[in-house]
Amino acid sequence: MKIKKMWLPCSLVFLIFFSTATIYEANAHSLFNSAESTIGDYRVQIATLPEIPSTGEKSQILLRVTDRDLNEVDRFTSGIRIFFNDEEVDTIPPQAHDDGHWQTDYVFQRSGNHIFRVDLYDVEKDGSVITYTFNVSTQNPFGYIFIYSIAAGSMGFAIILGYIYLPKKLRSRTKS
Repeated sequence: MKIKKMWLPCSLVFLIFFSTATIYEANAHSLFNSAESTIGDYRVQIATLPEIPSTGEKSQILLRVTDRDLNEVDRFTSGIRIFFNDEEVDTIPPQAHDDGHWQTDYVFQRSGNHIFRVDLYDVEKDGSVITYTFNVSTQNPFGYIFIYSIAAGSMGFAIILGYIYLPKKLRSRTKS
């Protein structure tokens, strides 16, 4: 009986120790609201933080410009035109950036799909503008209700299972 009682805690410690010891590498996942596009010799990546921005709250727009070999460019000038329902709702004027990264704060006013047109101004030899088009989705703050309701349902299910099976386990232990 004593061996049976020690078996469960020892096996849990064994599993926890060896499962965490084998995890030696972690990779970041691409953000949900991220995209990339290659036109000509340049690749532009866009992402938002948080992954799904809420309307009326400050979000960050993250932009990265690389060449075809994925090396960041040294300098670029870009601007962003933002569309909602095929209507231009906002612009971020062209700005010069000294490395391949750029981030800016932005507040989405409407919930839904926004079209971001990122214009690169000084990368082509002939001086032409390259435009990259990306979809960025937002949600209303009430969208979190769905996530909370799923979590509450899962907790309720766990409580019901515990209520059904825990008394049976306790009765069987007290009888032996």
